[in-house]
Amino acid sequence: MVGQRGDVTPEITAAPQIEAALQATDRADPLATLRQRAVTPARPPRLLRADPGEPEAFRAAIDAAAAVLRTGGLVAFPTETVYGLGANALDAAAVARIFAAKGRPAHNPLIVHLASADDLPRVAGEVPPLARRLADAFWPGPLTLVLPRRPDVPDAVTAGLPTVAVRVPAHPVAHALLAAAGVPVAAPSANPYQRVSPTTAAHVLAQLGDRIGLVLDGGRATVGIESTVVDVTGPEPVLLRPGGIAATAIEAIVGPLRRPAAVAEDAPRPSPGLGRRHYAPGARLVPFVADERAAVLRRIAGDVAAGERIGLLAFDVGDAAATVAVAMPTDAEGYARELYAALQTLDAEGCTTAYVERIPRGPVWEAVADRLHRAGLPPS
Repeated sequence: MVGQRGDVTPEITAAPQIEAALQATDRADPLATLRQRAVTPARPPRLLRADPGEPEAFRAAIDAAAAVLRTGGLVAFPTETVYGLGANALDAAAVARIFAAKGRPAHNPLIVHLASADDLPRVAGEVPPLARRLADAFWPGPLTLVLPRRPDVPDAVTAGLPTVAVRVPAHPVAHALLAAAGVPVAAPSANPYQRVSPTTAAHVLAQLGDRIGLVLDGGRATVGIESTVVDVTGPEPVLLRPGGIAATAIEAIVGPLRRPAAVAEDAPRPSPGLGRRHYAPGARLVPFVADERAAVLRRIAGDVAAGERIGLLAFDVGDAAATVAVAMPTDAEGYARELYAALQTLDAEGCTTAYVERIPRGPVWEAVADRLHRAGLPPS
C-alpha cells in the first residue's frame, strides 16, 4: 500500500548454513529462541561516543566494541560511507546474527572490512594485479573489490559464491575498531533490509533499536552513500555498484569498466545493493522537473491542508508548505552526502508521499541516480 510499504520489516530468511550456525551457538536452545535473542536483546543497546579528539574515552569505546566483536556480538559503527552493522567475518554464528537483526535474505552477500590491505590474505584466496592497483589508488576509502575467496570464509558472507567483497574503510573510528578487534569484520549497512541506510548513530538507533548490543557514535558519515563495488576476478573489471568513488576515477586507473548482466531477484549476488528495491523510505517518491515546481508546490499545499504528510526534496524549496522540505545541494558529492539523511527525515516525520526534483544527468551523478531509482523514484 502506498505510504505503508516501509512499515513492515521483511520476514527473516536464511540459507541452511545460517540456520546451522545459529543452532550451533547453543544447542540447548531451539533456533527460534536464539533468533529472537539476536533480534531483541534483553537490554537496550549501549551507545558509546567515539571521538578521536578525546583519546582516553575513544580508546575505552574502541576496546569495548572490539571485545564485543571478538566474542561473536554485533557492533554498529561509522564508516565514511554509512554506518555498518559489524560481526566477526570468520565466525559463522556471528554473521548469522547480522542476517537475523536486519531481516536480510541469504542471497545478499556482505562486505568484509579490513584494517589494512595487508590483511587481504585472511579472506582472499588470490589478489590479482588489477586489484592491487585499485587498492593502492583508493584504499583506505569507499571502494569495494570483489576477489576470489578463501575457503574458510563462511558461505553466509559470500551468499555461497566463490568470491568475497572486501574494502578498507577510511573513517578513523572504523580503522581503530578493525585494528583493535584483530579480525575481519563483515558489515552491511546498519538498518533493516531494503530500508534507508543510516548516516548517523541516531539513525541506527531509530531503525534497529534494541536488535544490537553496542553502537559507536563517530559523528555523521562524510560520503553519505555506500562504496563503489568492482569485480576484479575476471579479465575485465566489472562495475557492480556505483558509489562513493566515481566510475570515471576508477577507469582512469584500469580502463573501461564493464557493466554486469542482470541477476534474478532471488539469486545469489556478487555484491550487495543490486536488488530492484533498496535504500527505500516508506514514502512514495514522485519526480518532477524545475518547470513543474509551481504546480508541485500548489499540490503540496493542498495535500498538507487536507491533513496529509508530504515531503519535498528540491534544489530550491522556497516557502514550500511541505511537512518536510529539504533543500538539496546542487553538486553530486554534496547531494550524495545529504540524500540518506533527507530520506531518514521523511520516515521520521511520517511522510506518505515526497516530491523529488530531477537531478542532472551525467557520470558524476550515476551513484545518486542509482540510489534514488532503487529507493522508488520512477524514471523520467
